[in-house]
Amino acid sequence: MNILVAGGAGYIGSHAVKQLLAAGHGVAVIDNLFRGHQAALLPEAAFYKLDLADTLELTRVMQEHRVDGVMHFAALTYVHESVEQPWRYYENNTAGTISLLKAMRAAGVGRMVFSSTAATYGEPESVPVLETMRQQPINPYGWSKWCVERILRDTAAADPGFAFAALRYFNVAGAAADGTLGEDHDPETHLIPNILLAALGRKEKITVFGADYPTPDGTCIRDYIHVEDLCAAHLVTMETLHPGDARFYNLGIGKGYSVKEAIESAERVTGRKIPREYGPRRPGDPAILYANAEKIGRELGWKAKYVEIDEIVASAWNWFEIHPRGYAG
Repeated sequence: MNILVAGGAGYIGSHAVKQLLAAGHGVAVIDNLFRGHQAALLPEAAFYKLDLADTLELTRVMQEHRVDGVMHFAALTYVHESVEQPWRYYENNTAGTISLLKAMRAAGVGRMVFSSTAATYGEPESVPVLETMRQQPINPYGWSKWCVERILRDTAAADPGFAFAALRYFNVAGAAADGTLGEDHDPETHLIPNILLAALGRKEKITVFGADYPTPDGTCIRDYIHVEDLCAAHLVTMETLHPGDARFYNLGIGKGYSVKEAIESAERVTGRKIPREYGPRRPGDPAILYANAEKIGRELGWKAKYVEIDEIVASAWNWFEIHPRGYAG
């Protein structure tokens, strides 16, 4: 197949491009490079510096490459930023997807795998989280993704030839096994890279937000899915989409690790002491959050290969050791 990867210069998108190429698919990448990295682009993939709002140019690229399907990773993803700048998130994440869907229709492209998020669930009433649970986002980022899920449902209902899957991520972590691709955000908000930046000395310390949660060690528990497992789920989903499909899958490992366990893992992997301090809880942080990802396993045979925290952290550390200054280095 020929696949258009929207946001293919970003953390997850670049790993998906790598896997698509390895599987023998043709790949075209669009990315505005606002938070993506030119250095993450693989030369085997055609690249176009484009914004999601440019419907006409998106259409031209899809027609030129005879695109069969779209993997859509292009989004703004910072929760705190979405609270401060909600319009920006609805404009890019929601309206941008409408522009992409318009281009797909004009180019005759009928399938999309959409990068959704566990943030559409808000604060779940119980764990593990199932796809059938109520969705009630608690920030504009989550709502901007929820809106896209609603738009995709309605598009599929109106067009029997259209097919989509929305993959709801939990906490994505890790890096490519060969160390060529990894996680490099500015600012960095994810726990594991921040811990490793502290191990490198690029951060003075790691702050643990809350040590009095009702968990075994008092810190929050989260589900960490390896980026390569996540991208493998995208590939199998794209390859099995059929006209009329409207699918929703959780992507996680089905269990959680605490913040303290993640820090202790990094100390084992790096052989370095991680300086830390304890701060107050952050509003809206559930004590425990992890996925039930059995549905995609039953339907598509997907299963996470990386389930031990040390394996996940070690792959990320390999990236940081090779690229201590990220892609800039």
